[in-house]
Amino acid sequence: MSDIVTYESRDGIALVSINCPDRLNAIGPEVEAGLRQAWLRLRDSDEDRVAILTGVGEKAFSAGKDMKSSAPPDYRSFTPGVGVQLDKPIISAVSGWCIGGAVVIAQMCDLCVATEDAKFTYPEAQMGFAGGMIASLASRIPVKVAMELMLLGEVIDAQRAYDVGMVNRVVPKGQHIEEAMKMARRLAANAPIVMSMLKRFAAATVPQSPVEIAGHAWCETERVFSSEDFQEGLNSFAEKRPPVFSGR
Repeated sequence: MSDIVTYESRDGIALVSINCPDRLNAIGPEVEAGLRQAWLRLRDSDEDRVAILTGVGEKAFSAGKDMKSSAPPDYRSFTPGVGVQLDKPIISAVSGWCIGGAVVIAQMCDLCVATEDAKFTYPEAQMGFAGGMIASLASRIPVKVAMELMLLGEVIDAQRAYDVGMVNRVVPKGQHIEEAMKMARRLAANAPIVMSMLKRFAAATVPQSPVEIAGHAWCETERVFSSEDFQEGLNSFAEKRPPVFSGR
């Protein structure tokens, strides 16, 4: 892990933090790579049963795309449950602004805690770019509210986010991590195999946007191309011998 995305294990709970408050936790290449590594670590951990995702500081969970980076973020690679398949529950803990692609990340978590001053907005249509993953929001909250957020770029405050189902808990400023930890401790005490089954069943029930579906396919092909068997296939062809595949 890097300093820009930190991973801290606490009694079966992984606290994943975007740690660039001077940039309002904007999403650039380092954050993308850090989040992907965090989800891989969570997936493979024998100790951590649940994760909390947050942004350092109280001004912003994340301001979305880092405007200093010319490359568009590839949300397929680091959105939880898309770029890395995860059966473990994730709670987003939001304080202050949650803008653009950060709304995608927060909403693709299983649960969300927000402070009273939290604000959600998706201004991409006003700025001329979008990756499309946000469209999955239309199957997670009322469609008209999702369209308001996506097309008008309206700011939705914490109370309205709670009212329409974007948020599970609204807490006073500065208490989002504490509240998320309370929820996480309850989850960590539950039966992992049951939670994994229910999360998979829920994921199979909720409709997915075209970009989310493509993200799952991308994840599978990336697994193939990064495998030992892929390299073995290339090596055996070059060496003119039968391949010996290991399933890894």
